[in-house]
Amino acid sequence: MIHASPDRSPAWAALKALAEDAQKQRIASLFDADAERATKYAGNAAGLFVDYSKNLITDDVLDNLISLARDVGLEQGRDDMVAGEKINSTETRAVLHVALRDTAQGKYHVDGEDIMPLIQGELVRMRDFCDRIHTGSFTGHTGKPLKTVVNIGIGGSDLGPVMVTEALAPYHIEGRKTHFVSNVDGAHLASTLASIDPETTLFVIASKTFTTQETMTNAHSARDWFLDTGAGQADIAKHFIALSTNAAAVSKFGIDTANMFRFWDWVGGRYSLWSVIGMPIALQTGFDNFARLLAGAAQMDRHFEIADLRDNLPVLLALIGIWNRNFLDISAHAVLPYDQSLHRLPAYLQQADMESNGKSVMRDGMATSHATGPVIFGEPGTNGQHAFYQLIHQGTDIISSDFIAPAISHHERGDHHRKLLANFLAQPEALMLGKSLEQVVAELSASGRSDAEIENLAPHRKFPGNRPTTAILMQKLTPETLGALIALYEHKIFCQGHIWGINSFDQWGVELGKVLAGNILTELGDLGETKPACTQHDSSTNALVDRINQMRKDTRPQD
Repeated sequence: MIHASPDRSPAWAALKALAEDAQKQRIASLFDADAERATKYAGNAAGLFVDYSKNLITDDVLDNLISLARDVGLEQGRDDMVAGEKINSTETRAVLHVALRDTAQGKYHVDGEDIMPLIQGELVRMRDFCDRIHTGSFTGHTGKPLKTVVNIGIGGSDLGPVMVTEALAPYHIEGRKTHFVSNVDGAHLASTLASIDPETTLFVIASKTFTTQETMTNAHSARDWFLDTGAGQADIAKHFIALSTNAAAVSKFGIDTANMFRFWDWVGGRYSLWSVIGMPIALQTGFDNFARLLAGAAQMDRHFEIADLRDNLPVLLALIGIWNRNFLDISAHAVLPYDQSLHRLPAYLQQADMESNGKSVMRDGMATSHATGPVIFGEPGTNGQHAFYQLIHQGTDIISSDFIAPAISHHERGDHHRKLLANFLAQPEALMLGKSLEQVVAELSASGRSDAEIENLAPHRKFPGNRPTTAILMQKLTPETLGALIALYEHKIFCQGHIWGINSFDQWGVELGKVLAGNILTELGDLGETKPACTQHDSSTNALVDRINQMRKDTRPQD
């Protein structure tokens, strides 16, 4: 029987009982009891090796987690997604980002239409445009080649492309530079415009509807700046392209619709980097490397589709996350890449995970009776070790972590990467083992400390340990392994959302603040303008509006 809510599954009750026992266990003791543990709780797929043995799990826990997944119809949910069913129920949309990186003909349909010709057609157009930019046959209005790209988008139209572009820095085409502008704060655009040459710059406006406030505000300001440099209206078509579906708005902006690249409503924003939204990736690294990224993701997709749940890496990571969140009461999860190229991965996954699964209402409209998405955060190692690792090691809340690293760096300079890898290995070990008070006392005593010093210092140097971690390892960070890594997390997020009974593919929580901001916008004055007292909101908001207007009215420099 398929249960709509996971806590109605018999496995849920069994897992609660197992959690009571698990919280009395230590992960290190599980290794002592099973010499094969490191092998048993690890797997390979699509160029990634995942070791999840340093989690507080046993065979009984995993068996019941898999039973839970089956009780809520996870396999059917996965099949429905691939089949083009409208699993985004609140927006009545299919969810088919997997089709964007596949080459199978006739496999994916939406409302009876084979969508692969649409996908392949846009990829051909992307390749052709990139070739024209890279060969210099597409030039700016003064005849110069366009060597600089400014991508203007926000959310999924920014975080995915910027993360991948940064991650694939070793594959950048020499002499090319890509900037990303997302924040409606004018400083973001201004700093970018100050560093570029209008004659050699291509602006990529990424907005499905071509109405997104932040994106279009930046786009119009970029266009005004471009025209102020001496270009004419007709020249806009030589320096601006659109990633959109709104041909009328694109044309009105001044962009030639021949240079509008489209995607579809079955491509969610935070899953869109595989579509034409990936144009800046292809422009910076070359279309062939973009295709390699798609191929790596497709390898993980095949694994996710066909592997048994017990060997299925996205499913296993999702189930371990469910175990930690719902049964061990771990409410935060850190993503810790030990590769500077992946420095934007935690920010990307913040959106991918928290915008997908930060929900408290189930697909049937009922409030959840269980916790859902955890707080996601992170930084590259070793930077994070000198920041928030203190909290992970000795804080009052237990935080789970993913450690990610390539065995070989693109920059094997001296012993830098070996030192990085040593930390990648040492931190999970330290989080698992901790250090007992007895060990601390023995160390301090051996170092010649007095009894008084030992009594004072020992409690501060004790580490509780037993913090769960997962290690994700690849031989080298390439377009293929990066694609597989992103797809691994995408499918993990989908699995967790399905098990929790929520819709991972809408984002209504983004809308309310935008609506209210639109109302407040009319109440904020221009510099030097006098505005009447605000009375439309709560007393705090009214007072803040009035104070801002007073500050903006008086534009004299202040200390």
